[in-house]
Amino acid sequence: MDEKQHFKSTASGSSASSTANKSKKPETTVAASVSTATMGRSAALPQSARRIIQNFLLVWLDANIDETKEDFKNSLQHLRKIVASITTFTDAQECFDYLSGITKEKAFMIVSGSLGQKIAPEMEAMSLLESMYVFCSNQSYHEQWANKVSKIKGVYTKIKPICKALEIDRQRCDQAMLSISFNTIDPLFMYTQLLKQTLLEIEDDDRKSIKKLVAYCREQEDISEDQIILIEREYRKHTPIWWYTAETFIYSMLNRGLRLMDIDIILNMGFFIRRLHQDIQNLYHKQQSENINTATPFKVYRGQGLALEDFEKMIKSKGQLMSFNNFLSTNLNKYISFQKFARPAALNNPNKVGILFIMTIDPNVCTKSKIPFADVSQVSFFEGQEAEILFTTHTIFRIDKIQQIHDDHTDRLWKVNLTLVGNDNHELNTLTAHVREEINLKAPVRGLSQLAFILLKVGEPAKAEKLYNILLQKASSDKERADYNHKLGFAYDDMGEYPKALSLYERSLEIRKIALPPNHPDLATDYNNIGLVYNDMGEYSKALSSYERSLEIQKIALPLNHPDLATSYNNIGMVYNNMGEYSKALSFLQKGLEIRQKSLPPNHLDIAQSKRNVDIVKKKM
Repeated sequence: MDEKQHFKSTASGSSASSTANKSKKPETTVAASVSTATMGRSAALPQSARRIIQNFLLVWLDANIDETKEDFKNSLQHLRKIVASITTFTDAQECFDYLSGITKEKAFMIVSGSLGQKIAPEMEAMSLLESMYVFCSNQSYHEQWANKVSKIKGVYTKIKPICKALEIDRQRCDQAMLSISFNTIDPLFMYTQLLKQTLLEIEDDDRKSIKKLVAYCREQEDISEDQIILIEREYRKHTPIWWYTAETFIYSMLNRGLRLMDIDIILNMGFFIRRLHQDIQNLYHKQQSENINTATPFKVYRGQGLALEDFEKMIKSKGQLMSFNNFLSTNLNKYISFQKFARPAALNNPNKVGILFIMTIDPNVCTKSKIPFADVSQVSFFEGQEAEILFTTHTIFRIDKIQQIHDDHTDRLWKVNLTLVGNDNHELNTLTAHVREEINLKAPVRGLSQLAFILLKVGEPAKAEKLYNILLQKASSDKERADYNHKLGFAYDDMGEYPKALSLYERSLEIRKIALPPNHPDLATDYNNIGLVYNDMGEYSKALSSYERSLEIQKIALPLNHPDLATSYNNIGMVYNNMGEYSKALSFLQKGLEIRQKSLPPNHLDIAQSKRNVDIVKKKM
């Protein structure tokens, strides 16, 4: 039987421009060009001119910068060993405008004493700015005002002490820039979990993958050639754990890819994600077999800064589940986690709280649920120096307690008790099973096809579009061509590019009309989504006609309480709502809600959506 296509549903509060699961998130870039060679500038370059793939960058503001001087060149050489992306400014407003355009990275700033004194209060209010370092010739004078600014880490007369402070802050920044999701707040919680499973199932050739990664890195703006050569020549000499913990771009780049679901990074580092997971898994089994006390629960610690808005989400999720959507580094040493990461985060940034995570780990749960972790202290880059426990990506914990830590210097310091959760959680299992069934049904071909489908579901159509274009070029059958044209239509619809979406849906429909029986469910899906585009364009009569044709086919091809029937009833109801025919709208919406309540888990998003739509129409009657 042919693969069933993705079936879209009109969202609550629908109007001519709103659709289900619609998330218009165009790619955002920074308003200036960045290079590993620093740039003096008089004007910002266009936003599309830069590409950074690490978590941080450095700006240097000084009205008297002279790039021809040897001292300046030597300073850059030292700084680039820590942060490869460096941009210089001689004008404070241009620097401020540049930083205001940053959305995905954190910034560090070196500033002259005279300019720093003028702009520090305004700069301190920027949440993306992690730390400032005043570089001047009169240390004692500038310390008088700088000591009152929390983000200023010090006043310096030489570059090497700045480099030392910058290295510490960069490490703390990387530690904090992990993606965390909460199951009661984030409706896409389970899709991020299945994203991990999909990534781990993609097969690849290591030798070719390393060459591909090296070529990709050479195209970027913030990776030094020395580090690229190191990876190219010595990758096979060390384990993935060693590379992940080494002082290279690997850690930052990988975590950025997983945090932002950056499809370019994920595709180019996918082999490393799988090898790192396998390395942790193998070491876990080895350590479990060698240790007779493996069944005893124990605690690990992690200190980091957390944005205030994320902390508020955590408080609301107390007693519920949370996931670290990256590989998770923890420590057996509570003091180091607290003093090196949690407390400095609270003291140095008014936009963050310092968090000490106290995680209870039951090895029996890990064994039963196949959640690998490993003591990497003897195999990491810092061999023997750190008591690090490394968990695989997307590990889930329950939030048990959140308590404030008393400190004489800050009220933004908290400890959060977590317990590792296995796969025996009933609520989690029910929703996971349904979501996995949906993915297997609508994207049965594992690998890039399922990855692209998940990206659509989590509201990343631009990233999914990249993958579907790749898949369409490789398509070898009418079935595949119809499928990928359809999914591309879905992506363009979500991005608001309706003519493109309509053209692709119609192309898919043409192929399927030739290849499939007249009442095949895939034809219904095409008609439905063509209707959805017409709805988005405000052409409600055409939308209604397409929806009704879709429903006719479904009534013949599908069981009475199939969820796709509910989607059609919902969409017809919402188009009647848009046309002002509220009685008809309510009738169809209630039919859709009844089917969803019978066929879906009680906590499914579509049920909540149907209830919202019914309430919206009732208020209009």
